[in-house]
Amino acid sequence: MKDESSYLIKKLVRQITICCSLIVLIATIALLFFFDVFSKEPAPLEETMLIPIASKYDISLLDDSKENTAIKYGYQLFVNSPKYIGPDNEEPDKAYSGNRLACNNCHLKAGTKPFSAPLIGIINRFPQYRGRENKIGTIQERINGCMERSMNGSTLPPNGKEMQAFVKYLTWLSRFTPEDGKIFGQGFVKIQIPERKVNLAQGKDVFDKNCVVCHGKNGQGVKMPDSFTYQYPPLWGNDSYNNGAGMTRVITAAQFIKANMPFGTTYDSPLLSDEEAYDVAGYINQQIRPIKQNREYDFPDLKRKPVSTPYPPYADSFSMEQHQMGPFQPIMAFYKEEYKMNKSK
Repeated sequence: MKDESSYLIKKLVRQITICCSLIVLIATIALLFFFDVFSKEPAPLEETMLIPIASKYDISLLDDSKENTAIKYGYQLFVNSPKYIGPDNEEPDKAYSGNRLACNNCHLKAGTKPFSAPLIGIINRFPQYRGRENKIGTIQERINGCMERSMNGSTLPPNGKEMQAFVKYLTWLSRFTPEDGKIFGQGFVKIQIPERKVNLAQGKDVFDKNCVVCHGKNGQGVKMPDSFTYQYPPLWGNDSYNNGAGMTRVITAAQFIKANMPFGTTYDSPLLSDEEAYDVAGYINQQIRPIKQNREYDFPDLKRKPVSTPYPPYADSFSMEQHQMGPFQPIMAFYKEEYKMNKSK
């Protein structure tokens, strides 16, 4: 009787174990189907990217440790660039910037706003091939590219305090990103590029109706009371980006404007149409601005030059005017046919 009882108990335990295992298996399969793991179509790339959460990038939460002090200095350099490295700063030997723009004027919300070329994750994306130099470049070289173009100034010493602070700030911004550095809202929004030349009259009309209130009738911007920085930056003139900056490309500028301008606009609630953004970008970039020297040496492999780069030489026979104001589709078609290159900007 004892052996029979022991056998029955063992059999019951085995059956319970099998039942429990089946329940766990069924529940697991149900969860996998619920989360669409077995979908034949892969999830869109954007769904697999990091979605930045603003609270993770609140600089005020950092203490005053040596490392955090350097990060906070990098943040100050970023949002108050003229005060620390502009032409009017208190240390003339640190006047690296030739204008009074701040990095924050293009990379909005201290480099965290989606589709304003946010810098979250950028550290993970370098070293990186850059067509403008036709080589693999470092993050320090990329920062100095901005210094010479958008800031119309000179390069920072690679191992200097300011460069180190910039890199530490960007590293802090990138601390939650995946290994490839990809995030939701990276770069700029895509627009439907009108299949025509920029209409400067319409561009001026868009500017007068939507931009003058902040940037001024002559694109001069509005300064803060301390006079070091701008509340709203100048869009042309001596204090603006030079003609070697990426923002002088009409397509790039239109993409930035679409998701960010007028002030308060977001990528998911744009105010301007694609055509309006295109025309006003063309109008802004036809105004007078500082000249970048030696820009003829940009893009050693001319085939890699973006189609809306406003200055020659080019690897095609289209006019400089068409490269500045379009239509861009014939230029794109040429590169696709001649060089098997799909160009989008």
